[in-house]
Amino acid sequence: MSDLVEDDGPRGNLPELSVSEISGAIKRVIEGEFSRVRVRGELGRIARPRSGHIYLDLKDDRSVLSGVIWKGVAARLGVQPEEGMEVVATGRLTTFGGQSRYQMVIEEMVPAGAGALMAMLEKRKKALAAEGLFDAGRKRALPYLPDVIGVVTSPSGAVIRDILHRLRERFPRKVLIWPVAVQGERCASEVARAIRGFNALGPGGALPRPDLIIVARGGGSVEDLWGFNDEDVVRAAAESAIPLISAVGHETDTTLIDYASDKRAPTPTAAAELAVPVRRDLLAWLEGQGARLVHAQGQAVGLREQRLRDLARALPRPETLIEGARQRLDTWGERLPAALIASVQMRRVRLSEGAGALRPSLLRRAVASERRRLANTAARLNTGALERETGQKRRDLDRLSQRLAEAGRREVAARRDRLGALDRLRETLGYRATLARGYAVVRGDGALVTTRVAAAEARALEIEFADGKLDVGDAPAPRKPSKPKAPPKGQGSLF
Repeated sequence: MSDLVEDDGPRGNLPELSVSEISGAIKRVIEGEFSRVRVRGELGRIARPRSGHIYLDLKDDRSVLSGVIWKGVAARLGVQPEEGMEVVATGRLTTFGGQSRYQMVIEEMVPAGAGALMAMLEKRKKALAAEGLFDAGRKRALPYLPDVIGVVTSPSGAVIRDILHRLRERFPRKVLIWPVAVQGERCASEVARAIRGFNALGPGGALPRPDLIIVARGGGSVEDLWGFNDEDVVRAAAESAIPLISAVGHETDTTLIDYASDKRAPTPTAAAELAVPVRRDLLAWLEGQGARLVHAQGQAVGLREQRLRDLARALPRPETLIEGARQRLDTWGERLPAALIASVQMRRVRLSEGAGALRPSLLRRAVASERRRLANTAARLNTGALERETGQKRRDLDRLSQRLAEAGRREVAARRDRLGALDRLRETLGYRATLARGYAVVRGDGALVTTRVAAAEARALEIEFADGKLDVGDAPAPRKPSKPKAPPKGQGSLF
């Protein structure tokens, strides 16, 4: 009988659960037991869909734990997750019933010690350096004296006060401040936006375009300065068309923006010193350069004056140049009358000798002989051919006469132009042109006066100007000067 009755045994007391019910029960158990956990592991697969959430894997050498960071939490992370980074994640465990798996909802995540941060920083540095963002050839020279300086920093910290104070001490300049967060999750995006914003300013706009950008922040830990190691910040600094100085942290702190910037300053105060020169030093340098210029000009003028005096001593005196010609003129003037008389007498003798051979009978015989020869020649000449030849010769003569007349006219015109040019040159070089420049010619008693002594001894003076002559009249009785001065060498008759 017992074989015919179905006996479920102990299994008959187990309730039947749906898949959703068992999934919910497991979810409640896991969330109840692991509502707050900290897990250390290495980040594996990382996915960033368009929703803004981050899906990743936490793993060690034996197991893998799926994790999710919701969009709001991801925006607040100080360090963005990267594959291979070792982190400590804090959150809660939950299940995902749709795939029958559990995962960790991460609410906080920090690198697992400074070593992990430095390893990630080194990896990022090598990747960016391989792209050429840190090459020295990309760096631009800083302007010597910028008109406008853009400063990217926190407006409430001591950094901006130190920069403004040092700029006022050295060389006051216009400063544009772009306020940003210098640490935390908003630091990287705001710094990159500020650098690109300064570069987007155009000339002539409401805000002047900076000639130099300073990105500054005070000292801090590696985590505090991590925003300046962000890849977007490094790329913005490398792409900046405006020269950029990075002054992040103290002298021993180094961030990736330091490698991409055009110049690194050890401190924000040092960045202000790199940006502008010392005004007093610049004024002193300009004053020294001005003194050197005046001294050099004085020396140059002195050297040229000495050179002019040396050349003047080498030139001959005007009297020396005309003494020989004057002596030859006197000699020829004395010999000319006797030469003229001798020439006339010689020609008179030749004329007398020639006239003695010219008798009338000889001339009549010569004329008769030439007449007979002419008659004989005329009888032999062909009158028609002679007329034709004569007409041809006449035409040739007329043509040559026309050419000669034309050539003569051209030659006369050319010589007239040359004569006019020479006459203008004569007027230019003559003393009347000199009179037109403000000089005068002084004559005393009809003779040229060139010295004060001669003017004092003359009875009457005549002064010739460019527009006419002026008679001074009877000069006063000469007064002998106590010690007259000799006129300067080379002085002529123009005053």
